[in-house]
Amino acid sequence: MNPLRWLLFVFLTAVAVQAAEPKTVLFFGDSLTAGYGLDDPSRAFPGIIQEKIEAEKLSYRVINAGLSGETTAGGLRRLDWILRQRVDLFVLELGGNDGLRGLPPAKTQENLQAIINRVHAKNPEVKIVLAGMMMPANLGADYVKAFAAIYPVLAEKNSLPIIPFILDQVGGHPDLNQPDGIHPTAAGHKIVAENVWRVLRPLL
Repeated sequence: MNPLRWLLFVFLTAVAVQAAEPKTVLFFGDSLTAGYGLDDPSRAFPGIIQEKIEAEKLSYRVINAGLSGETTAGGLRRLDWILRQRVDLFVLELGGNDGLRGLPPAKTQENLQAIINRVHAKNPEVKIVLAGMMMPANLGADYVKAFAAIYPVLAEKNSLPIIPFILDQVGGHPDLNQPDGIHPTAAGHKIVAENVWRVLRPLL
């Protein structure tokens, strides 16, 4: 075969193989993403999102990179290891443990911004979705207000799509949460998945 034709053949084959490979949606989060307390962690919301993707025959695979107990600082430390794999859509669900520990909202915002910067530095084409979180009222009105403001500020600054409150219609509902009152049951995760899917679906 003519060398030029051979190079063209190799190039087109590589393009075709790449097009056939599914893209990756990576959920980077804490125990909520990991499915803490569920009998089957695959029933956490990322697993339900994978089922929705398959039902619509979209060429995406879901990676659940949730880690129970993870803070924004911990997430920043393990991010480089996570980014060794290809990521096309990055869902950032962190901050809840910072809030429950009463860490300064300014530091949480700083860490989340650093994660966003590092993801974009690795690949500017990666789409990032920010999952918003709110704190319970017993932490004090000023703290709750300051914490809630983190996510819309980051979303506007970085032009990111945002899930306003990932636990909408689940947080504060005893029948949808485990006995600790923090982590959703399997039924709660179904609602969380709907909250995520509304924002995620137009991006796929």
